[in-house]
Amino acid sequence: MQRLNTTLGLMYGMGQDYKSAHMWFNIAVENGIPRAIKGRDIAAKEMTPSQIEKAQDMAREWMAEHQ
Repeated sequence: MQRLNTTLGLMYGMGQDYKSAHMWFNIAVENGIPRAIKGRDIAAKEMTPSQIEKAQDMAREWMAEHQ
């Protein structure tokens, strides 16, 4: 599952859905994959502060529902 989160982050980032990419990278980081920090930071550079906040909210909601 941890590897899947990183893969999803990369896929969404390549499709320029940075909010979803950021969300999945956040989930990967929370699940112990430190290399996902780089992907999250790259996505964040393409986002507004409100988009980052929404992505963080989405990650928290997903984690609450699935873990």
